[in-house]
Amino acid sequence: MTTREVDKRVTAHRQTEGGGFIVRRPLPTAGMELIDPFLLIDEMGPADYAPGEAVGAPDHPHRGFETITYMIDGEFEHEDSAGHRGTIRSGDVQWMTAGGGIIHSEMPAERIRKNGGRIHGFQIWANLPAKLKMTRPRYQEVAAANIPEGKSADGRARVKVVAGEALGARAVIDTHTPIVFQDWQLEGGADVTIPLPSDHQALVYVFEGAALIGDRGEEIADGQLALLGAGDTLRLRAAEGKRARLLLLAGVPLREPVARYGPFGMNSEREIREALAARRSGRMGEITRTAQVESRE
Repeated sequence: MTTREVDKRVTAHRQTEGGGFIVRRPLPTAGMELIDPFLLIDEMGPADYAPGEAVGAPDHPHRGFETITYMIDGEFEHEDSAGHRGTIRSGDVQWMTAGGGIIHSEMPAERIRKNGGRIHGFQIWANLPAKLKMTRPRYQEVAAANIPEGKSADGRARVKVVAGEALGARAVIDTHTPIVFQDWQLEGGADVTIPLPSDHQALVYVFEGAALIGDRGEEIADGQLALLGAGDTLRLRAAEGKRARLLLLAGVPLREPVARYGPFGMNSEREIREALAARRSGRMGEITRTAQVESRE
């Protein structure tokens, strides 16, 4: 058994996205454009909005990858050109396969836009292999109460398993390619080692406190992403008197050419031009706004 150690680290930068909301982005960033198969990691907030201030990502297209929205605090309302509508609340996950193309909108819930409130969450883009780039779009929405959870024997390490498995908990999400997506909370003195398939490329993003990674115990602080080296286990710790919360992401690298332009992730520039033409011509559809009926799985 070989424990994964930190191979490289980057610090997230802040930038404006969508309609003007601030994100903390560790990927892509200077020196780390891609961690195959992940194209983007955005931490939305945390931000406390005053009445009338909250903004989101109004109608925009996607093609060629999957978007994973994971809410920590707050509520987002979503709708798309395939007729899906609903609300993602604190702790909920929406795993959207954009595939061949979809028009999508994600906005803070009306009550937050009107009265103000807290927004904190993540959006991750997971690439699709060439053979699935044009697959039919699909949604998987899982409420917080249905996301499997595990904990260490001493209770100091707890995990919510969105994809993959850990500490006896196995995800209910179905992924097109092998993916690990886990939300870990480590209390002071936590020390846990878990298996992590050797064919996965893996990273840790800390968004609260500081975690000690690997047998060497390299400290990764709030807002830092650590790319992990080779191995088949991962050791996570928190120093006494400290705590940490982090995302563990891992996946089997696709090892295919990547062509990116805004909300499109394809394999060639020609495919990017085709996506742009499809968007301009209306072939990706549009969101039809009628009386909304909230749906959840």
